[in-house]
Amino acid sequence: MIDQAFRNKLEKQISDLETRMSDPVISADHKKYTEIVREHSLQKRVLAVVSRVLDLQQGKVEAEEMLQEKDPEIREMAQEELDRILEEMPLAERDLKIALLPVDENEGRSIIVEIRAGTGGDEAGLFAGDLFRMYQRYAESQNWKVEVIEASQSEKGGYKEVIFSIDGELAWRQLQFESGVHRVQRVPVTEASGRIHTSAATVAVLTEAEDVDIDIQANEIKIDFFRSSGPGGQSVNTTDSAVRITHIETGVIATCQDEKSQHKNKDKAMRVLRSRLLDLYQRLEHEKQSSERRSQIGSGDRSERIRTYNFPQNRLSDHRINLTLYSLDKIVEGEISEMTSALYEHHIEMLMKAQMEKNTTSGDETSDDDAS
Repeated sequence: MIDQAFRNKLEKQISDLETRMSDPVISADHKKYTEIVREHSLQKRVLAVVSRVLDLQQGKVEAEEMLQEKDPEIREMAQEELDRILEEMPLAERDLKIALLPVDENEGRSIIVEIRAGTGGDEAGLFAGDLFRMYQRYAESQNWKVEVIEASQSEKGGYKEVIFSIDGELAWRQLQFESGVHRVQRVPVTEASGRIHTSAATVAVLTEAEDVDIDIQANEIKIDFFRSSGPGGQSVNTTDSAVRITHIETGVIATCQDEKSQHKNKDKAMRVLRSRLLDLYQRLEHEKQSSERRSQIGSGDRSERIRTYNFPQNRLSDHRINLTLYSLDKIVEGEISEMTSALYEHHIEMLMKAQMEKNTTSGDETSDDDAS
């Protein structure tokens, strides 16, 4: 039940979290402090939505009372206010349902995006470059910070592989469903006969792990140093500045040769390694929880074909939610909000459906207990 007592309870919880954040002992514990800050941010967002719903409910009561007044001008003002409230209420109530859903453990985190050219030769590398620029331009439109961590350019342009981070509060929410195989159908610039070619690139979206998430000890990894090279094997460095880090237990590997400094390459490789390990551990955990798996769009498997970019028809098709948009020219320029919003909306609908099923099941179990 959402009422003033619920709002008061939230305000008390937020106040308690703020008190804990100011505690020197907790401030010295980076992991604990980070957890509290994240919880504080989430609770503040919930409070804002709860307050909006309660304010609209109170406004509705007051407007209905004013409709009983004799003065026609007051009744007219009350009716206008009531119409506004009734128009805004459904969206506010839906936002409230979303805010009260189980918290996404990755909400608010920065992300690391990995794009790799797949089948299709040089055209696949060019397409990987197109995807990178698409995400980069979208991130810039959202005022998010983009940093290239590792890039391996292909000979004809584009990328064999590009790994980059995006720092933005809603980056995970908006881009989490980009993981998978992206297929492109178009006439390559090198194709003289005008035949349409099909090629692909894979995208992986990982939450960027912090030191407190994945604690890696020196004896758990193997570090190799080697000379970095450019496209086609061209040497770009005469020192062993490139770094390859292998997590011995899992076999997960991260490599970086983008910087001239060995130290910087090691730091970047460790960022990628932590994020890949966090992704691995989270996926293993999710596999144990079938209800969470049902709430995801597709399997999230990077071998799954999720989307087709058809340039001759100016068409984008997302195969998971049967979404078709005839604005591919704008999408590749970074205008992907309609697409990402549709995916997130579908995700929320599935979460709400799963929550309703869970509540119904819990209610049935309670009834059975009561009957006995």
